Amino acid sequence: MVHPENDAKYKGLTVNSGVDNLPSVNPYATFRRKKRTLTPEEYFAGIRAGDITILSQAVTLVESNLLSDQTIAQKVIEMCLPYAGHSIRLGITGVPGAGKSTFIEALGVELCNRGKKIAVLAIDPSSERSKGSILGDKTRMNDLSTKSNAFIRPSPSAGSLGGVARKTRETIVLCEAAGYDTIVVETVGVGQSETAVHSMVDFFLLIQLAGTGDELQGIKRGIMEMADGIVINKADGNNIEKAKLAAAHFRNALHLFPPTPSKWVPEVHCYSGYYELGIDELWGMIDRYFEYVQKTGYFEHKRNEQAKYWMIETIDEQLRSNFYHTPEVAALLEQKEIRVLNNEQSSFTAAKDILDFYFSRLKQQ
Repeated sequence: MVHPENDAKYKGLTVNSGVDNLPSVNPYATFRRKKRTLTPEEYFAGIRAGDITILSQAVTLVESNLLSDQTIAQKVIEMCLPYAGHSIRLGITGVPGAGKSTFIEALGVELCNRGKKIAVLAIDPSSERSKGSILGDKTRMNDLSTKSNAFIRPSPSAGSLGGVARKTRETIVLCEAAGYDTIVVETVGVGQSETAVHSMVDFFLLIQLAGTGDELQGIKRGIMEMADGIVINKADGNNIEKAKLAAAHFRNALHLFPPTPSKWVPEVHCYSGYYELGIDELWGMIDRYFEYVQKTGYFEHKRNEQAKYWMIETIDEQLRSNFYHTPEVAALLEQKEIRVLNNEQSSFTAAKDILDFYFSRLKQQ
């Protein structure tokens, strides 16, 4: 290699001699020790003590797909079950941009100021292409995230609403065991996860907007039948009259729906998330609902029905997981896919062959 800087005509140029070969690893670097894996008993003790760090680690175990993590998570959940079920569970849904996160923050701050402990579980949509998720709900709840008696945990949907629903329900158990008396579950907000979230909460709140087009579009959706309360958000400024008109439309529409299983008549209220107007009225509605369902016995009935529903859902998920994680089934599945793509076999007969093989394998065990 030619070094022109060593030429005589560049004698005024000062060239450093350089250094010897340096080690590839910085000798002065300090390496963090690998964290010790906690035992289920240590997780349980930390959760009961209200340690948010250990609670977050336990939720991560619940969300993990590793068999080793799932084994520990199930043991922790079993320990926490006797201490769960003593909170009120709220589900919040609405179209993207309706103000769900803003509403949850305003409600959460108000409840924290009243001395309650609130846990917010936000289901964040995942990309179908990259499978990634932003998990940015916490950034929209700046005031609530600073409260010592608040816990915010976003979870990716990862394309599987059933899996997310199971993980969210197990996270609810952990939060209740940690002493949180109010659990808020925020849906994805795209009309997919509402049914799953409705099956794990006591009160389901629908947030709507006024002046965004045809009001009947909101009335026609099946989600109206699940709502225990409806909020017309952004009722401020020039939008107040539109919000009141929309509220009247929704009240009229509710009379056309069949009675709810609890016989509770859903209420419709206007609210401004930006100016935090109407929080007391909304919490009053929620209080009246819980007083009503506990008086009629529907509260316990719904909790029992949810427990049965999730038992069936867990069986379905475990069967599906066992089916697809069987190596012999996976190999046969690849072969059948090739035959189907080459038009050598129909999709239905290929599926029947795979299922027959799977069931015959179970009988041999």
